Amino acid sequence: MIKSDKAGSQATLPPFAHIKPQHVEPAIDKILADNRQQLDTLLEQQAFNWDNFIQPLEEMADRLQRVWSPVSHMNSVVNSDALRAAYNACLQKISEYSTEMGQNEKLFKAYQSVANSPDFSQLETAQQKIINNALRDFHLSGVDLPQDKKQRFKEIKQKLSKLKTQFEENILDATHAWHKQIEDEKNLSGLPDFAIAMSKQAAEQKKLNGWVFTLDAPSYMAVMMYADDRNLREQMYRAFVTRASDKAVEATQNTQAEKWDNSEIMQQILGLRHELAQLLSFNNYAELSLATKMAESVEDVFGFLNQLVEKSKPVAEQEFNELTDFVKSKYGLAQLEAWDIMYYSEKLRQKKYAISQEELKPYFPEQRVLDGMFAVVNKIYGITIREVSGIETWHESVRVFEIRDIDNNIRGQFYLDLYAREKKRGGAWMDDCQGRVMHQSGQLQIPVAYLTCNLTPPIGDDPALFTHQEVITLFHEFGHGLHHMLTQVNYLSVSGINGVAWDAVELPSQFLENWCWEREALDLIAAHYKTNQPMPDDLFKRMHDSILKFMPNIKHQNLEPKRVWIYRLYWMM
Repeated sequence: MIKSDKAGSQATLPPFAHIKPQHVEPAIDKILADNRQQLDTLLEQQAFNWDNFIQPLEEMADRLQRVWSPVSHMNSVVNSDALRAAYNACLQKISEYSTEMGQNEKLFKAYQSVANSPDFSQLETAQQKIINNALRDFHLSGVDLPQDKKQRFKEIKQKLSKLKTQFEENILDATHAWHKQIEDEKNLSGLPDFAIAMSKQAAEQKKLNGWVFTLDAPSYMAVMMYADDRNLREQMYRAFVTRASDKAVEATQNTQAEKWDNSEIMQQILGLRHELAQLLSFNNYAELSLATKMAESVEDVFGFLNQLVEKSKPVAEQEFNELTDFVKSKYGLAQLEAWDIMYYSEKLRQKKYAISQEELKPYFPEQRVLDGMFAVVNKIYGITIREVSGIETWHESVRVFEIRDIDNNIRGQFYLDLYAREKKRGGAWMDDCQGRVMHQSGQLQIPVAYLTCNLTPPIGDDPALFTHQEVITLFHEFGHGLHHMLTQVNYLSVSGINGVAWDAVELPSQFLENWCWEREALDLIAAHYKTNQPMPDDLFKRMHDSILKFMPNIKHQNLEPKRVWIYRLYWMM
């Protein structure tokens, strides 16, 4: 399925509706075999340069990425036993292929010859960075190791790949194996209408009576923030924090939970990471991790964290003491437990600022939020975003959009998967479906992203209504998406988010999410889903005041509204 524009840019999008588990392994086997054969041919050349060597390798990497990306993504968002088996079988093959490439001495020397050639200085900055990054990564892949240590390195990488996947699968399975059925309406006291309706809908989907609460974020957060039933909050909390741990059986009274225990897996991962680092002559895995990041040393990281603790701990202690005093005086509760914090914090917020997330939700219906978010980035970057129909997706609720610049050239496309559901990994993330590449044929491949959240789904006939925090999450992930899709770099390894140090990658996302607090932006994002009226000034002020309490150094200063987000970003960093 191809979308083209007048400039010849294109995105060949995956046929998600037709991808079956039995297709996965044969496709990966074919790509890996073709890549190995092409690599052998490339290495037979007498001289190496960008056009006859690096560019073909970039194209090889792109082919593998475009086949593996949809499989990996589907494994996260529509997980099944058959797909999981196919994914795990291929994961080991891809890990072996990656290590094989990284330890190929002939390949390494070919890269060195390009880096040492007179033509290297004439290459674009992006091309030079790709080559320098590759040389760094060869060393981090053990190309310098003797043969016995190379073999051990390979074994560790394969084992780590398997363990990390098993770790994620255990969390997914443990999360979706637990639910709490409520059959007595009195146990729903305190919960807002949306949470009750959502739990009723969940019960109907499971063909159960009453109401069902799960560990998916919208359901869990609603209980922890609003449920008057302290026992329900405790059960939910214990089930959530002990998922896939050695405490899960005790917390949930479910003997099946033992099979998802990640305790031993974590120990193995830590041990193997340490061994891997020492094989490469690092003192520990932290040093190895920093080899590809901006921070220069472990000491720098600890220094930053300790400084953050020094600045934030006194404020946290002050806020906790305030909460404790409030609960003791108003509710007579002498000891706060972990499952009480969110509940009573919301009570205190309502008392101090007369505001709750539930009061805000009607002003953030899905379509208004999306249209407003697209209008905000139009004002910032001059881009326009529109929905595209007729594109195959992995779930009926997934939508597809394209981005065009001021000259109507297509710059990127993205899939938007907003709602929490079973068989979908928790959290929110952006990942790349394909990167921007100028192929040797002269065809420009545009970047395509996955934007994935676990937000509150539509309930009944009403649209999805988001909390302000969910809106912030959406903006955050879209910031990552724009980072990936607005790139104008034509080389895969450093286009978009590729090649970006992982301790710098959050800057575009944090920048974008701060517009969620600005009046001018909120007028575009927020309108009551029934009346289409904008958020009242009084509600906006109360919302704004409730966040300023977290920035003690500017709390009492008379700051221009358009400058506040800069300070807010400082306190988030």
